[in-house]
Amino acid sequence: MSEKNDKHAKNYHELSGAEGHKKIEELVKGIHICMMTTVAKDGSMDSRPMGVQGKPFDGSLWFLTRGSSEKVAEVEGDRHVTLTFAEPKDSKYITLKGTATVSGDRAKIKELWSPMYKAWFPDGEDDPDIAAMRVDVRTADYWEASSSKLVVMAKYALAAASGGSIPVGESGHITV
Repeated sequence: MSEKNDKHAKNYHELSGAEGHKKIEELVKGIHICMMTTVAKDGSMDSRPMGVQGKPFDGSLWFLTRGSSEKVAEVEGDRHVTLTFAEPKDSKYITLKGTATVSGDRAKIKELWSPMYKAWFPDGEDDPDIAAMRVDVRTADYWEASSSKLVVMAKYALAAASGGSIPVGESGHITV
């Protein structure tokens, strides 16, 4: 589907509440890296990869970052962020939009800490430059294929031949 959220598509869904939360959790589960986009001081967009915490989705996602990083300065200037997840092998893609807040809360940092972060914070969880970033998700858009890669490729071919009348998966919009 080339247009964002073609509401007239056969497999387009609008979700909210518990159903929306469940769908977001299902889509982001197992994707360990997302791209976080923030608004730069000049109004342009900056994106960078971020490690996603493996916590159940409750409306917010958490990250550990450097408190002195450019992304933190950008979030302090404009809290709007976009998180983009992709898992091409499973043909699932999701974009989450929300607002970010940054905290130096040591208890939260300890809760989120895992040995993986030693690569970025060699001094461990007590590094004074570690900050916890929470993104409160407001909306999401998703696209996913509901079949194996081989079936999806066959559906793409059929959709192309039929002028797009064969659905190749589902898409939707979620309000959290």
